[in-house]
Amino acid sequence: MVKPWQDTTLPAHVRAADLLARMTAEEKAAQLSSVWLGADTERPEVAPGQHAYAAESPALDALLPHGLGQLTRPFGTVPVEPATGVARLAALQRRIRAGNRFGLPALAHEECLTGFTAWQATIFPTPLSWGATFDPALVTEMAQSIGTSMRAAGIHQGLAPVLDVVRDPRWGRTEESIGEDPYLVGTIGTAYVRGLEAAGIVATLKHFAGYSASRAARNHAPAPLGPRELADVILPPFEMAVRDGGARSVMPAYNDIDGLPAHVHTVLLTQLLRETWGFTGTVVSDYFGVSLLESAHRVADSTETAAGLALAAGVDVELPSVRCFTEAGSLPVEPLDRAALRVLEQKCELGLLDPDWEPVTADTPIDLNPPHMRELARKMAQESIVLLANDSGLLPLAGGLRIAVAGPLADEQAAMLGCYTFPRHVGVHHPEFPAGVEVPTFAEALRTELPDATFVDDPARADVCLAVVGDRSGLFGRGSSGEGCDAADLELPYGQGALLDDVLDSGTPVVIVVLSGRPYALGRWADRAAAVVQAFFPGQEGGGAVAGVLTGRVEPSGRLPVGVPRTAGGQPAPYLAPPLGRHSGASNVDPTALYPFGHGLSYTTFSWDAPQCDAPELPTDGETTLRLTVRNTGDRPGTEVVQLYLHDPVGTVARPEVRLVGYARVTLDAGASAEVHATFPADLAAYTGADGRRVVEPGALELRVAASSERVHHTVSLTLTGAEREVGHGRRMRCETRVNNFDAGTERFLSSQGNQRDFLASRSVGTVSYAPRHA
Repeated sequence: MVKPWQDTTLPAHVRAADLLARMTAEEKAAQLSSVWLGADTERPEVAPGQHAYAAESPALDALLPHGLGQLTRPFGTVPVEPATGVARLAALQRRIRAGNRFGLPALAHEECLTGFTAWQATIFPTPLSWGATFDPALVTEMAQSIGTSMRAAGIHQGLAPVLDVVRDPRWGRTEESIGEDPYLVGTIGTAYVRGLEAAGIVATLKHFAGYSASRAARNHAPAPLGPRELADVILPPFEMAVRDGGARSVMPAYNDIDGLPAHVHTVLLTQLLRETWGFTGTVVSDYFGVSLLESAHRVADSTETAAGLALAAGVDVELPSVRCFTEAGSLPVEPLDRAALRVLEQKCELGLLDPDWEPVTADTPIDLNPPHMRELARKMAQESIVLLANDSGLLPLAGGLRIAVAGPLADEQAAMLGCYTFPRHVGVHHPEFPAGVEVPTFAEALRTELPDATFVDDPARADVCLAVVGDRSGLFGRGSSGEGCDAADLELPYGQGALLDDVLDSGTPVVIVVLSGRPYALGRWADRAAAVVQAFFPGQEGGGAVAGVLTGRVEPSGRLPVGVPRTAGGQPAPYLAPPLGRHSGASNVDPTALYPFGHGLSYTTFSWDAPQCDAPELPTDGETTLRLTVRNTGDRPGTEVVQLYLHDPVGTVARPEVRLVGYARVTLDAGASAEVHATFPADLAAYTGADGRRVVEPGALELRVAASSERVHHTVSLTLTGAEREVGHGRRMRCETRVNNFDAGTERFLSSQGNQRDFLASRSVGTVSYAPRHA
């Protein structure tokens, strides 16, 4: 007879509750546990404390009689052929099911920040490149393809996206972040969540919260956040991804906020996330985050105390291997039941409680790097390349030139790959294995791009010198960018500044090509360079994308998701600063960016007509729509990114001078034009006041229609009328935009929620029928 928890016609929460009632305390605790098979205690760590903590974790055989909650990185721990990995995972799942009396399998998770972190899987650009595209629809398509490949391998949960808003780019994990603006991070991050969830993979939002605001940009350091910075800058991307993206998991951060570690932060993990935002998924610890409560934060005197504190605050699962959630008898009963119920309900949603569930098997060869994913990686890389400067008009390069290519990164694959790509995260410790996918270096791609060019070694003998500088990603000090690879300042690493000095002194025109995980100070050379191009670890197709931009085969359309500083000091200097956070007579340090947030050039020119505004006067609960026409006035196709910024002249607390509230990519053929519509809700003017309430205040506002945060084309004055209005979780968080292309006679939804919804509705999810619960 089928028991209620096995009855697929019943709701997931009913089935999970029935199963929970049949479990012992040990079986409940087992669902909160995880195991990391193959975690190396000899090679360098890929997680903090890995060697010490992994050695103290129970063996798999000791865990099986009570069941197992999660399997950690079955593909992302050591190189394994995809088909072999699928077969091993299937065999392991059968072993886990056979070991417990309910026949429950484990939920398997993997990293997926730059694609499925598995050997031979497509490597996409790093998230800072996602932000540079200003293209949520493309990010959704990328994420859905990643999720589909993970599902085909038997994976259920992906540990992405990173929604940390960059506050100081010296932070090593800047490369993993989307940008320095919460609206951009929220819209792009939510687009990723939608794609991953549409493929049936549980998206995991990290790192909740304040991780990127650590003191001096040091990994794991305390975050000295005030309540308004937390509420208005750090939290909105997470809120948007939960509410509009349907994310089903959240990972707390390693840091503390004003002394309270995120893993025991009841206000964040329970009161805000669940009670206010309505989140019903699981909270999974960051790797060894529960253990760090005892060893690093020192808010617990034992593993049992650490487990009790984390469970009580709202952590449901201990990753990557159980160490603290081991003694069922010492765990508080109510939090234990609550967490186990959440895990079981999620497993039920994934089909893991169904009587006919079977692990994924590989009957045919598995291709984790198929042509359509390589094409997506190529398009992502192409849209992310930012042309910072081209005053000389040297770019695009003509054919038949004598070219010198200089710099230590010009012929290195590492210049294309972030720290969470498989070759840099795992493969670097297994040199006996190749990269698994083709990753042309910049020099290789350039030679393919320019077969008629002559390449010379001496810059003085060349018509142009391409100076390639930037980062090598790594972990915990084994690179210049990446997790645990923080920077003392924003000088180019590895002495590359001296290289630029030398080539600029040669008398040959120099194009600076930056391949990095963070922005670096370029003010020392910008006035002498013929052109400057920026790419943020653009992935396996990045070499061709950068070369294509240099030759003009690819039209540059990326925009900066973080400003590029003029000088290496004066940090942090995010663009979201009030007047006294900018250059003023009160300080001799000028933090003004060399190239500001949102900046990026094209090889063509555009004109922007003055916008029309439906209602320059609107109530505090109203909306208004702007319309403006953008024309390509040049002789080649190109893409303009229309950006909408809000300026609030007077507030009850100091406010940023400007902040992004909307954007739209506009792609036009030569001579073509399009009308951009942007509907601005008054809710987007809300901010957190001195009393902690988020309010929309009556009074004057300015909407600045701009090509960057500093390059304003038009200003529209608005007046909000009526009473002050408090807004909450139900507020409107987006400026809906659409583009009407006059020549094609079509409408395309771009940077709005509607765009992402329509985008998903127009594409098959393959064999996956899951629809996000919160969407």
